[in-house]
Amino acid sequence: MIEIGQTYSHDFKFSQDEVNRFAEVTGDKNPLHISHEFAENTIFKKPIIHGMLGAALFSKVFGVLFPGEGTIYLKQSLDFLRPMYVEINYIAEFKVIEIIKDKHTAVILTVIKDKEKGKVCIRGEATVMNVEKII
Repeated sequence: MIEIGQTYSHDFKFSQDEVNRFAEVTGDKNPLHISHEFAENTIFKKPIIHGMLGAALFSKVFGVLFPGEGTIYLKQSLDFLRPMYVEINYIAEFKVIEIIKDKHTAVILTVIKDKEKGKVCIRGEATVMNVEKII
């Protein structure tokens, strides 16, 4: 069972191969994500990870780790605050801020930070449902 104030964190990083595969699956082949030559002439100076690939980590956590299996992802707001890069260590942090017991739902603050610098790259709020773990 999860409770208001409960937290969870998950360390991760993405490789360029994972970014390339995400580009293939989604069709978002913007050279900003996959071409070093293109990206070096932008404000980022090197390829950046698709914002939605970074945020996709939330789906993994909710469906497998916290609250875990059986969780239905209902809603997500997202603010993309800083670029994310391959082979950088990140931490996804989650904090339960509201529980609606009769609907078996929870509102969870979602944040991704550069683990070394502590700077927030993505933040938002998710609403999830789990009839066995949110009661």
